[in-house]
Amino acid sequence: MGTPKEIADGLFHWTTVHPEIRVRVSSYYLKLERVLVDPLLPSPRGREWLARHGPPEHILLTNRLHSRHSAQLVAAFGCAVWCHRTGLGHLAPSLKARPFAAGDELPGGAHAVAIDVICPDESALLFPRVRAAAVADGVVRHGRGPLSFVPDDLLVDDPHDLERVKRGLKAAYRRLAEQPFEHLLLAHGSPLLHKGRSALLAWTET
Repeated sequence: MGTPKEIADGLFHWTTVHPEIRVRVSSYYLKLERVLVDPLLPSPRGREWLARHGPPEHILLTNRLHSRHSAQLVAAFGCAVWCHRTGLGHLAPSLKARPFAAGDELPGGAHAVAIDVICPDESALLFPRVRAAAVADGVVRHGRGPLSFVPDDLLVDDPHDLERVKRGLKAAYRRLAEQPFEHLLLAHGSPLLHKGRSALLAWTET
């Protein structure tokens, strides 16, 4: 599904095959806020679509690995890129990415929430207007299935760390589920609409 679909008021979602990992990943655009989240360009004619629906002004990353097509979007629209401060050193200097920390308010009224555990820059982003929370790699959804972790060998380098990391992630997402939101926007998998917070909370309790 390369064409963006409006899933809530002014909130668009699409999936695109990631050119490096060769799997479909999710991207999001908040039209009124002119904010992209973890963006790969929609296709076909993704730049033209974004120009008609904005154009975008800001790119928010849930972690440093999700810069994706940010360089192309900066070149096309002059977007400002935002990443957690601990991830900035891993991004191309040409992006001139701006730092944020947990608790900061970001463009579009977004609020940054620490997830950490996998890597220090793993973050969630809350978007109050559309009552949505965007998450990175700590929780995923295969297709339209249930929430889950990524495979164990992708989650940790040392198998002895596995249970500690899983406990830490569930604790972090349990804290996130205390926030007021309805939609869960996953970087990997289809978004969970309306029941996202309750589904996330239930998963942390398994």
